[in-house]
Amino acid sequence: AMLDPDRGLSLTIARVVQRLQGSSLHSQLERQARVSLHKPEIKLETLKEDIKDFLKTSGWEKKLQNAVYSELNVFPSPCHPAAPPEHIKEPLAYMRKAQGSWEKRILKSLNSMCTELNIPLAQKRPVNEQKELLNKWNEMGTDEPDLSLFRPVYAPKDFLEVLMNLRNPNYENGEQPSFRNHLGLIQVPLKVKDIPELKEDFSELGLNIGQLGIDDSAQVPPEFFENEHVRVGQKVLAEQDSAAAQQYVRQGCPTALRADLWALILNISNQPEDILYYEQLKSNVIQHNLLVDSLIYKDVKLTASNDDYYFVFEDYLYQVLLCFSRDTSVLEHFTYSSATPPKSYIRGKLGMEEYAVFYPPNGVIPFHGFSMYVAPLCFLYHEPSKLYQIFREMYVRFFFRLHSISSHPSGIVSLCLLFETLLQTHLPQLFYHLREIGAQPLRISFKWMVRAFSGYLATDQLLLLWDRILGYNSLEILAVLAAAVFAFRAVNLMEVTSLAAAEAVLADLSTLKVMPLLQIFLFATVT
Repeated sequence: AMLDPDRGLSLTIARVVQRLQGSSLHSQLERQARVSLHKPEIKLETLKEDIKDFLKTSGWEKKLQNAVYSELNVFPSPCHPAAPPEHIKEPLAYMRKAQGSWEKRILKSLNSMCTELNIPLAQKRPVNEQKELLNKWNEMGTDEPDLSLFRPVYAPKDFLEVLMNLRNPNYENGEQPSFRNHLGLIQVPLKVKDIPELKEDFSELGLNIGQLGIDDSAQVPPEFFENEHVRVGQKVLAEQDSAAAQQYVRQGCPTALRADLWALILNISNQPEDILYYEQLKSNVIQHNLLVDSLIYKDVKLTASNDDYYFVFEDYLYQVLLCFSRDTSVLEHFTYSSATPPKSYIRGKLGMEEYAVFYPPNGVIPFHGFSMYVAPLCFLYHEPSKLYQIFREMYVRFFFRLHSISSHPSGIVSLCLLFETLLQTHLPQLFYHLREIGAQPLRISFKWMVRAFSGYLATDQLLLLWDRILGYNSLEILAVLAAAVFAFRAVNLMEVTSLAAAEAVLADLSTLKVMPLLQIFLFATVT
């Protein structure tokens, strides 16, 4: 149910105020206001105005603005006050149901691994083991435990099978009026954007606008644009305004400023209390051994450790992912995610709610390739607690949408549908050809999108792509890029006669330049 704008606004304000009241920013602001009372320039008769001015000039007002902006970016716009909470998670009942049964499958897989290997989900580490782990915290990669019996709980291709079987029960036997002619693997009727709408949304990527990541733009000599863009970027950082930073990165981030700009957009400042929180997570890892630790370990070994760009960050990945699995603050994102954190019961107390705990504590069971969400961030942040907070924020804003079933425009189902629709509409011959030979394009591109292209593109290109995810607060660009890659390799793909051959043509994306591909596909395709 849609709200009238004023009602919606007042609900939004109420929610943001409520969320900020419990935050450390709130207590810091109170402390600052109290400190300011002792300043000579603050007069009793103009107390309210003077304190406001002080908070403005001392930079606290900006911090508050950024916190509000951050809330508005992360939380969905409020539903009707009468709407049940599950509508905030996911408005469509059949999507909620599908997500629920997918979760049951994942849990079943996890539990059967426990039983087979005779390993508990969680146990306290013996003291000597705790000491050992603490000593090698910065070089966990040197460890070679035998993980041959552990297997990823699921891989992207298992998840794709589930998405292919999604149906809206209101349209029995495919009688969906506008949808009948969709010949892709995704068979649910969600509204996705067409190229004119995408052009409007991504107008800053236009051909006549300066971009980082385009070497030979006809309009502006690149070094002239770059120098000017760096100057503006420094100004944006000096202003400390999240909204301005978000607008700025749509044209790409200068390498030297990227870490600070992303932190500003995500509103991460790495305060002493954040560092302390990270240390607490670390001590939790030291004290308790979770079954998911082995899954994380195995995933890093299977993915990042074999990657030419990322193998050097192996130790960072263990630290971040092990701490992440213990972080109960991640549970908050389940209020606006279609997913529900899995529960585990203390032995012998199955089904008794007072003996239920979330497992893992953050509610997120890692899958094959999960560590690739963290790997690219290691290029930007070298201080573990800062790296950790940036990753956690990227996860609760974006990445969770890539492995849960929902109707959200940035959710993986919509991205798959957007990708297939773009191909079917703009490259019909290619689409039909690949479909005829049993090489449905989504079978190839799905893994790219689920990983947000991490591990597929060269790192400098990946960071330019993620600049735009942050800039537009949307993952739709992943589907556009996936379609653009097919368009770019279309000539070769028209000649293949099997799925394996099509996969071979698209096996190596490491030489691709992201921005020219996106520009040509969006702004030079005849619509």
